[in-house]
Amino acid sequence: MFTNGQLIFGGLFAIVFAIVLFYTYRKDLKLHRKYYKGSLWILLAFIGFIVMISVVKYIIV
Repeated sequence: MFTNGQLIFGGLFAIVFAIVLFYTYRKDLKLHRKYYKGSLWILLAFIGFIVMISVVKYIIV
């Protein structure tokens, strides 16, 4: 399906992308802590809401 070169490119791209993403996040960590304080609770509430909807769906069906 994919050539050997495409698989190598895809793997290298994913690795380099993850490294750049990690480096950028670490660089902006102070700003994230300052401006996005409390956003973890919003994420947990959103995930909980999605789980609740899924549970209700499987109970009703």
